[in-house]
Amino acid sequence: MEIDEIKKLMELMEEKGVIELEIKNALGEVRLVREHQRTVAPSPPVVVTAAPSMPHALSTQLVISPPQSSEQPAIDPSPMRGVAIPSPMVGTFYRAPSPDTKPYVEVGSVVEIGDVVCIVEAMKMMNEIQAEVRGRVLKIMAENGKAVEYGQPLFLLDPL
Repeated sequence: MEIDEIKKLMELMEEKGVIELEIKNALGEVRLVREHQRTVAPSPPVVVTAAPSMPHALSTQLVISPPQSSEQPAIDPSPMRGVAIPSPMVGTFYRAPSPDTKPYVEVGSVVEIGDVVCIVEAMKMMNEIQAEVRGRVLKIMAENGKAVEYGQPLFLLDPL
């Protein structure tokens, strides 16, 4: 991405109140995070996808969810923070080594660096996915037995 395009994205983020923006495509990737200084509830997450339609043209789709109404009760208005464990490949996500055994981890489990947290099956190969940081499992972000994409977050950890 050119610096002018990045500056325009930064201006758009400021104008719309977007805190974090990530764009990945064949030309590269960029992640912009701005400091949150508002005292009101933050905006909901923003999803941005970018894909080139031609080698030098960029087609970007920006999806911004509308802010929550103040009438809706919010349990925790702050975005969930933590470290994601992404899928290193496309495949099928399994939480346990076999259907009749307990999952490797549950929400609240503490994992050490190198602990197996799940399996991603790809081309009939069972690939054990290991934690790269020590932390407590905050959220399981993939459904057991369902397909996952490369880079898709599987777990969210609170680093310890």
